[in-house]
Amino acid sequence: MGEQPDSVVRVPEECAGQVPEVSAERRRLPRHVQVLVAGGGPVGLSAAVELGLRGVGCLVVEPRPTVSRARPRCKTLNVRTMEHLRRWGLADRLRERAPIPVSWSQDVVFCTSLSGRELSRFTGVLGLTPEGDRFAETGQQAPQYVLEEVLREAVSGLDACELLLGSRVVAVRQDGDLVTATVEHGGGEREVVTADYLIGCDGPRSLVREQIGSRYLGEQALRPNFGMVFESPGLWEHVRHGPAVQYWIINPSAPALVGPLDRKDTWWAIAFGVDRESGEREARRLIEGVAGRPVNAEVLSTDPWTARMQLVDRMRHGRVFLAGDAAHLNPPFGGHGLNTGIGDAVDLGWKLASVLAGWGGPHLLDSYESERRPVQEQVIREATANMRVLSTELLADNLDAADTAGVRAREAAAARIQDTKKAEFHSLDLVLGLRITTSPVIPPAPEEPGRAALTGARLPHGFLRDGRSVYDVLGADLTLLVLRPGARERAIEEAARARGVPLTVRDLSRAAPEEYVRLLGARLLLVRPDQVVGWLGDEAPDDTCALMDTVRGFAPPHLGTA
Repeated sequence: MGEQPDSVVRVPEECAGQVPEVSAERRRLPRHVQVLVAGGGPVGLSAAVELGLRGVGCLVVEPRPTVSRARPRCKTLNVRTMEHLRRWGLADRLRERAPIPVSWSQDVVFCTSLSGRELSRFTGVLGLTPEGDRFAETGQQAPQYVLEEVLREAVSGLDACELLLGSRVVAVRQDGDLVTATVEHGGGEREVVTADYLIGCDGPRSLVREQIGSRYLGEQALRPNFGMVFESPGLWEHVRHGPAVQYWIINPSAPALVGPLDRKDTWWAIAFGVDRESGEREARRLIEGVAGRPVNAEVLSTDPWTARMQLVDRMRHGRVFLAGDAAHLNPPFGGHGLNTGIGDAVDLGWKLASVLAGWGGPHLLDSYESERRPVQEQVIREATANMRVLSTELLADNLDAADTAGVRAREAAAARIQDTKKAEFHSLDLVLGLRITTSPVIPPAPEEPGRAALTGARLPHGFLRDGRSVYDVLGADLTLLVLRPGARERAIEEAARARGVPLTVRDLSRAAPEEYVRLLGARLLLVRPDQVVGWLGDEAPDDTCALMDTVRGFAPPHLGTA
């Protein structure tokens, strides 16, 4: 590989360039790329951004020439996803494009209809309300197409990336050194491309998953659901409950979940227990049931679906990896699916880039599945629990009645709603509190409970004395945070330099508030590119080279942090 440059950087700076318009015009494909991404939805595009910002040559192959606005699908971008977008320089751009600003509402309302009686509400939902220093970015409600458009522009603006639209990967094979993929274009013409690695982000019907012999394991719900997008001019005039990001409709004619796609006339809705045929036939009746009155409405699109709780038996075969819906599926309640997929893309992206740069070892790639599978399993469990009580389970007599029976019915409904649905809308402990406990690239945690809880966890967020987020001073690769000098931090720098590992050193002993230093509870923290604490201690270990070999994936795996 030749001589390694000095890899320890103390004051790196990033510059953001302008992103050109996306073009679907096709040119001849390169014969070889470092990473081929099959599928250019949010997960595939996120993987490309993570790779492209690190200079990794990446080709994204996506069948859809344009982003579909007819089916907005996911609408919740959680705090963790927004923190990644901030790291990529895209958070502000996405918020500018989002039709509904965070300031407009942070509420979820349960009601008999949009014009009917309110039963209960949750405020400060889905990470939309700041909580002191707890996170760098609030969540954001935005249709999936807004995220995709922003990510497409970002990928097209990266010199290392190419976005190929209107084409699909139709065959994959590999040997010990390369992956060979056949790409079919819209006119039927085919080309062959080789890659060092391939990421299958091609969704629930993944061809890549099929080609590597992986399969879903798990269950599928029996109850159908009917999704639709509709336009209803003047509907807002009849909404009695004020702005909200979701309205849960509890009445026997249209038990449903509905929300605005913008602040004008466009809405999305999910009618529970309604199959495709009934939904197509009765869409107008369902909309009026949601509204609680006759309204003018036009159905723009429909999307029948059934919840699936499934996870692949393996996420990797050789040089081919699966991410996002190609690897796992969960009910949408709580808004975890897309965000989990973006977490996959971040984890795999920086690890592939590190291996391709030469400083990452084989166990770094092994850690992808061992780190992500527990996260995916927990998300499936939580989303399944959220699905146990929907509008159909909350139906009761007299909810709209004006008499004493109505009052009692609404009080009982409110109590049950608060008891059964709070975890769905206040899930920051899940979003921010997931900890990696089984990984070949995280050394065993210290015995002290506080330090054990931080090892393998997201670096707690804090603002420095000058107002900057601590996340904004982290380097692109590994970062050593020095909270108290004189902890033999130079030994870690020297080990990184000897191994060719890019390491940014940040001395925060004067920049960080004392309460943040106490929160971290150690003099030194080694932080990974995904903002996960890979190691912490009060001084460098005796064998700093062994530490560096572990976190970069060259040490024998020990599989465990506690």
